[in-house]
Amino acid sequence: MTVTPEQLRASAQAASAGLPALMLSAERLAAALMAGAHGQRRPGRGEDFWQYRPATAGDTMRSIDWRRSARSDGEFVRDREAEVPQSAAIWVSAAAGMDYSGGGNRPAKRQRADLLALALAMALLAGGERVALAGDPPRSGRMQADRLAQSLVARAALEADDDAPPAQALRPGQRVILFDDFLGDPQPALDYLRRAAGLGIRGALLQVLDPDEEGFPWSGAVLFRSASGAVCHDTRDAGGLRAAYLARLAERRKLLADAALNAGWHFGTHDTASAPSQALLWLWTVLEG
Repeated sequence: MTVTPEQLRASAQAASAGLPALMLSAERLAAALMAGAHGQRRPGRGEDFWQYRPATAGDTMRSIDWRRSARSDGEFVRDREAEVPQSAAIWVSAAAGMDYSGGGNRPAKRQRADLLALALAMALLAGGERVALAGDPPRSGRMQADRLAQSLVARAALEADDDAPPAQALRPGQRVILFDDFLGDPQPALDYLRRAAGLGIRGALLQVLDPDEEGFPWSGAVLFRSASGAVCHDTRDAGGLRAAYLARLAERRKLLADAALNAGWHFGTHDTASAPSQALLWLWTVLEG
């Protein structure tokens, strides 16, 4: 199929329509966090004090800590902790269900996930880390934030109800953050965690849900249908399904939380009616910890 210049221009404009708003919101959100360098617990050219050690051959006079040395008979060097860039990979599900919003005053799940992903990336980049969307080469610098924003906005939503992070893109030494509603088949996520654990990779999963999916407010006759239309359920008593639904949701969360714990990861939840800063702070805390 041949695409005309006019069609290409229209597609590009549609794809970039949400970019300025996403960038502005993410920059404001990331500004709430102060990203620091990540110590490696070995001497180097960092900023943080690590240890005093006796001076040895090869140490210069400038490296001697004379105040510490004055308290003893020997000369001591003040070692600082080495700081090197880390690498982070971020994945946001593009499954059809991520475009769901139960209220006009709430963002779609994918819209909120994109915001959190970009804000987290900006904070990590500000700390000198290399960041990328899963499957892409990680880069550092301010321009990388622009690339990430463009990639997030330009992605087309899938027609399928499920999406899965690219397990083949896992690399030792990186950290990974996954954003999804995790309401579909959990097996791909469980397999991904097992593979990541085998490579010594750590990270976090954040389940992003709409408040309707958290509380199941429906009653009476309701036709439930997945975003792709592949799964449907027609009921005349939706309220009677609430207890079973909430039990299934709790069961799913426990499954994911246990799998994350076994893999050395963290599992958290967020609903789109809550402030995004809460989820961002949680992500920052578990990654820094």
